[in-house]
Amino acid sequence: MKYLLILFFVGINSFAQTESMPVIEFEVTTINYGKIDSNSDGRKSFKFKNTGNAPLIIHKVKGSCGCVVLDFPKKPILPNETGEINIIYNVLKKGRISRTVTVTSNAKKKVIVLKIKGKVLK
Repeated sequence: MKYLLILFFVGINSFAQTESMPVIEFEVTTINYGKIDSNSDGRKSFKFKNTGNAPLIIHKVKGSCGCVVLDFPKKPILPNETGEINIIYNVLKKGRISRTVTVTSNAKKKVIVLKIKGKVLK
């Protein structure tokens, strides 16, 4: 009986290791606007690739404030395909930029926090 239980757990562990999972890998996890004028274009993108072996589904992308407009792929990203999360930061508000973008998906790492930083000049 003891050996049967060991074989059972080894079998389950082997199955878990071969499970199909999407993996989301971002080119960069921080976008630095640097010093920008208040009338500049606040558009940037977080580019990523699904390096896993199953379709990647992004469930939700949320900014830490209303000053960031976000657009992300609504369709599954197949293995080895790329995508991007487009952001528009409201550069009319002067001062330091220190915001986060939280990405929730079905990837191996379910929640990833991306960062936006810089300074909007007067």
